[in-house]
Amino acid sequence: MADEEQEQPGGLRSFWTGTITFGLVSVPVALFPATRGSSGPGLKMVDPEGTPLARRYVCSKTGEELDYDDLVRGYEIEKGKFVVVTDEELEAVEPRKSREIDLQTFVPLEEIDPIYFERAYFLTPAGGTNKAYRLLANVMEKNGRAGIATFVMRAKEHLVAILADNGILRAETLRFQDEVRKPADVGLPKKTKAKPADVKRFEQLIAKHSGKVNFREFLDEDAARLEKLVAKKQKSREDVVTSTVQAEEDSDGGEVVDLLEVLSRSLGGAAGRKPARKAGSGKRAAVRKK
Repeated sequence: MADEEQEQPGGLRSFWTGTITFGLVSVPVALFPATRGSSGPGLKMVDPEGTPLARRYVCSKTGEELDYDDLVRGYEIEKGKFVVVTDEELEAVEPRKSREIDLQTFVPLEEIDPIYFERAYFLTPAGGTNKAYRLLANVMEKNGRAGIATFVMRAKEHLVAILADNGILRAETLRFQDEVRKPADVGLPKKTKAKPADVKRFEQLIAKHSGKVNFREFLDEDAARLEKLVAKKQKSREDVVTSTVQAEEDSDGGEVVDLLEVLSRSLGGAAGRKPARKAGSGKRAAVRKK
C-alpha cells in the first residue's frame, strides 16, 4: 500500500509505492531516498559514564516535568497566544492517502528555479514490467521536460517534480510558494549598471577558472578531523566509556540503500551506467500544559 515501506530483494525498503499517472497511462513505481543524511559529526549527548541522556518536556513557567499525556498541541496565532488542536482534529484535516502521483503538467526543466528543490528521491519500476517506465523516462529526458504533481507521503502533501536522467526517473520534492523568500525580503540592494571594463574582467576570470566539477574533490573536512580524533583516542583508550544502557537509535527515515542494485534489477541490468507543506504561513506548533 502507499505510504508503507515495501521490502525489495536484498532487504532494501522504499519510502512509498504507488503509480505515476497522466491521461490513461499508469506507471507503477517505488520511491527511495537519493541522498544520505548529514555527514556531519555524529555526536550524542551522554553522561560521564557513557549513558545516553533522555529528553524530557518541562513547563517553562513552573519547571514541572510533564508526561506525554499532559501535552497538547497549540497553533500560535500571535505572540504567546495559541489555538489548541487535538489529535482527533489533526487526523480529520490530514490529506487523504493516495497511491498516485498524478502529473498535472509538463514543463521545461529550466523553468524550475533551483531554490524550489527540497529533497531528491529515486523512482524504480514496481510492476511486473518496466516498459512504461522506460518509455516515460526516455521521452521526458529527450524533450527536457519535468512533470509537476502533488502527492501524499506519510500523512503530508508534497509538491513534486518528476525528472529523468540516464533513463532513470527521479522525484524532487519542491517547496511551496509561501516557503520561498524574495530578494527584497532580505534587503538586497537594487541592481546597478556595471562598467564595461569590470564586466570584461569578471568574464575573463570566470573563463580562466571554468571546467567540469568533480564532487569527489569536495570532502567534509570537519567530519574527517573528528573521525581522526576519535580514532586516535580509541587507539590510546583515552576517554572511552561503555554504557550499560542500550541507546535508542534516532532515525529520520532516510535509509542508505544501494540504488544501483535496485535499478539494475528493476531495469534488467540497463541502469548500471550512471544513476544519475502545503503549509500555512503560521508559526510552529507549541507544547503547553493542560
